[in-house]
Amino acid sequence: MAPHNRSCLYKVFVPSFTSRVLVEVLRCRGTEGCPLWLRVRAKAPPLHNSTVLDCREHDPCQLALDLPFWQHWYYVLVEKHPGVPGTISFQVTVQLTDCSQPSLARPPFLPSSASMNMPHSFGSAGGMALGDSPPPTSPNGTKHPVPITSPASERCWPIRPTLRNELDTFSVHFYIFFGPNVSVPPDRPAVFVINLLPVLDSGGVLNLELRLNVSSLCGENVTVFGCLNHEVPLTSSDNTSVTCETESLAGFLLSVNATASLSRLRIPYPQTGSWYLSLRSLCATEHGFEPCTNVTAEVYLRTYLSPCINDCGIYGQCKLLRTNNYLYAACECKAGWNGWGCTDNSEAFSYGFQLLSTLLLCLSNVMFVPPVAIAVRSHYLLEAAVYIFTMFFSTFYHACDQPGIVVFCIMDYDVLQFCDFLGSLMSVWVTVIAMARLQPVVKQVLYLLGAMLLSMALQMDRHGLWNLLGPSLFALGIMAVAWTARTIQRRHCYPPTWKRWAFYLCPGALIAAAAVLLYAFVETEENYFYIHSIWHLLIAGSVGFLLPPRAKPSRRLGPLPRRKGCGYQLCVNEQEELGLVDPAVASINSICTS
Repeated sequence: MAPHNRSCLYKVFVPSFTSRVLVEVLRCRGTEGCPLWLRVRAKAPPLHNSTVLDCREHDPCQLALDLPFWQHWYYVLVEKHPGVPGTISFQVTVQLTDCSQPSLARPPFLPSSASMNMPHSFGSAGGMALGDSPPPTSPNGTKHPVPITSPASERCWPIRPTLRNELDTFSVHFYIFFGPNVSVPPDRPAVFVINLLPVLDSGGVLNLELRLNVSSLCGENVTVFGCLNHEVPLTSSDNTSVTCETESLAGFLLSVNATASLSRLRIPYPQTGSWYLSLRSLCATEHGFEPCTNVTAEVYLRTYLSPCINDCGIYGQCKLLRTNNYLYAACECKAGWNGWGCTDNSEAFSYGFQLLSTLLLCLSNVMFVPPVAIAVRSHYLLEAAVYIFTMFFSTFYHACDQPGIVVFCIMDYDVLQFCDFLGSLMSVWVTVIAMARLQPVVKQVLYLLGAMLLSMALQMDRHGLWNLLGPSLFALGIMAVAWTARTIQRRHCYPPTWKRWAFYLCPGALIAAAAVLLYAFVETEENYFYIHSIWHLLIAGSVGFLLPPRAKPSRRLGPLPRRKGCGYQLCVNEQEELGLVDPAVASINSICTS
């Protein structure tokens, strides 16, 4: 390592069936012994809090990693102590132990800048000094595996693959060959691999179900332990305390026996890559668990990927969401329920509370009955039909929209929601247009045009605030123009009576403004059931105040009644028209037309 360099970074690929990685610094020579730090980390360059070894204090300077991640890169960082002058020469060796043949290890790997496939130094691009000694060879130059001693726990067993069957988005079943019943022998574990694809499988829930066939135990007190680990299988050699943890790894533990024959495991948003399930059968004794003799346990294994846990139950809805191009599924819980699968009822609403909220939202629409009666009495039949439409669909929409179990739907939820929103907006629209007192043809055109435009706006965004404010402001503008024109024409304020302003228009406008403020700024998910019920009452009440009275007949004189009979007479002789008689002597048969 040159004097101006502070560190050297290497990486080495760890293949499958590797049980141990040994990194060692050899032939370290410097002005002050071996002033180096050795750090090793998987998947990324080491950090300041990574595993570190001071080569000054350890001879030999080596780091051993048991059960490394398979099919991943390991990064080796050799860092110089601060303030050390001069050049330091050293040699880095990496030895991989193959668990399929634990008595043999691959020869020490001497990394170089070419074989590492990456820059060897953090800072500058200077060269590095490495030992030029080749790996151990025989006299004829052939490299030989290095015999090592390895504990029995480093031995790995055959891994059975699983078959992937994709059904839908985040809906994948993993089938075991010659399964789903699996035999777990007493002398060795059964290991399975589940491969999760990037992006496609990371947004769902990994489900694992283990069921023990009690009849296969032959009366023995057998417990089957399952250990699910990511990237590397983990089989503990300790029989007394079975865990899925080591100093560097942690997995998920399952167990089934004759008493509890079913065990389930759910992992939301699992890491992609290879998941390894190791099944092991042990017999319970007074001294703990020991290997069983001549008892092969049989378990039913089911593994699948689902969008949500139990489809979120009856108190939630499973939805596909997207955030920054990342697709995932999540439960939208209702009625105060929480949790991954909407199963946490610590803050759930009671049945009485759900019934009360449903009745408030539905029965508050009865307030539309007085506006309907006023509209029919004033001969506003089209407006009355719109109010009846709104009252009907709002009642059944809120009966279907409830989050709990007090739900009643007469048709599809989306249809009820669209009709409710359309009826609410049309009620505001026809009321304001009726207040303008336009000509019948103009009023009918505006009614039809408003219905079409509001349908389009609701199809684009049903929950937008401007869907309510836009039509209301436009209709108020039409009404203001019509009232201003009528005021200029009559040279008198319109409406002309102060009673109309004091007892109808002003109270109705205040009630409508209060309803809009509640809807826009006060209503939340927590207070929805009673604030929205107040919204129903206020909107229906404002319609009853704002709807104009029946138009009085005009006092202007109409056209004079026409006299019965013809305005003029045209006498025609039918026989003369036919040329049958002489016009001079023929009698006249008159036909009076007008």
